[in-house]
Amino acid sequence: MHVVIVGAGEVGTTIAENLAADHNVVVIDIDADRVDSLQYEIDVLTIAGDGTALSTLESANVAKADLFIASTDDDQTNLVACGTAKTLSDVFTIARTRSVEYLRTWERTETAFGADFVVCTDLLSAETVVRVIGLPAAIDVDPFAGGLVQMAEFKIHPESPVAGQTVAEADRFDSLTFAGLFRNGDMILPTGQTVINPNDRAVVIGSPESVQAFATDINPGTTPGAADEIVIVGGSAIGYQVARLLEQRGFKPRLIERDADRARWLAEQLPKTTVMQHDATDTGFLSREHVDKADVVVSALDSDEKNLLASVLAKRVGADRVLSIVDSGDYVTLFEEVGIDVVINPRQVTAEEIIKYTYETVAENLAVLENDAAEVVELELSANSELVGVPIAELVPSLDAELVIGAITRNRSFVTPRGDTVLQPGDHVIIFVETSYVNELTGMA
Repeated sequence: MHVVIVGAGEVGTTIAENLAADHNVVVIDIDADRVDSLQYEIDVLTIAGDGTALSTLESANVAKADLFIASTDDDQTNLVACGTAKTLSDVFTIARTRSVEYLRTWERTETAFGADFVVCTDLLSAETVVRVIGLPAAIDVDPFAGGLVQMAEFKIHPESPVAGQTVAEADRFDSLTFAGLFRNGDMILPTGQTVINPNDRAVVIGSPESVQAFATDINPGTTPGAADEIVIVGGSAIGYQVARLLEQRGFKPRLIERDADRARWLAEQLPKTTVMQHDATDTGFLSREHVDKADVVVSALDSDEKNLLASVLAKRVGADRVLSIVDSGDYVTLFEEVGIDVVINPRQVTAEEIIKYTYETVAENLAVLENDAAEVVELELSANSELVGVPIAELVPSLDAELVIGAITRNRSFVTPRGDTVLQPGDHVIIFVETSYVNELTGMA
């Protein structure tokens, strides 16, 4: 494809890196120094200019483009850029926004702003937080096949009952597949005899019920989905959306917001949330409000530095599990190294959502894992697919890639993949695969 990306920040760069090997990519950014450096980092064509200007988009040959992605940090710029692109051709346009209001406007007609698809960073991040909250020890959760299948990545803590067990011992569930392990930066495709080590990250794919049950095995002291003591630190746009989504699921979270006017507004908008107007970095306040007893603390302040301090303090006073929103990808490793349980980078979440639309239509869904080391891809198999008609035990070894078929849905029913299972046209297949093989795999579906 010919793909034009407006914005060479973290989101745009991540998308460009993912696409550069297989597509013709043009990246536009108003910062000339940034596009110059990007040209040496990635094999893409770069243009220094205003991505909303007709002349700039003509230089990028948008008239012949298959996909146009506006991913700057400014909502209005992205929406105007999509509208401008539509004056040149009927290219498929994707706009990134932080504002949920722009998303709601677009949803009314799905033609507003000249955008064919709108990705809302704040809402996506909040949805990710809420999914992770429901699974003890999970650091990433994604639904597949319309919710019939769930992929989850878990960190195996040293005290976990499954640490030291073999995969065969830990996998007691008929509808669960151990897809992969990440250990010291390496990806392992486990067999039944593979030992699960402390600090491994385990990726499992299965029915939501089996994934929930496995989560309980990993952390038996916590009941999945019943973390009734949830504290949100910061009434930012993401913090507000997290509280709103939790209320919809029957939770009654507490939210700490320092600004009096913002706290008052939050209290009016969130009837089931207890809003406390205070400084969340006051350890005395945290102790008085029993934050140490919280099942989950979500740090969603408006800067990474403040989030780091609040997250560390929450861990220090004894909070069971801390999730932190980290805006800069450069800080993700730092948060993990100081012991924060789950780190969610809104820019990475947004890039992942946009990347889904760059695959052929056969790729129904995907999740990116461990800094793009592997992906979980959902494929709908056609009658001409190279993957149908062969038992999985013969099919997988014939493919020149590290992959695991994690789950199958057939006629909206869950099918557990076994060695003698034969894939059929119309099946939805969820596959754990090394990133470098994804494009070739989608071409076989």
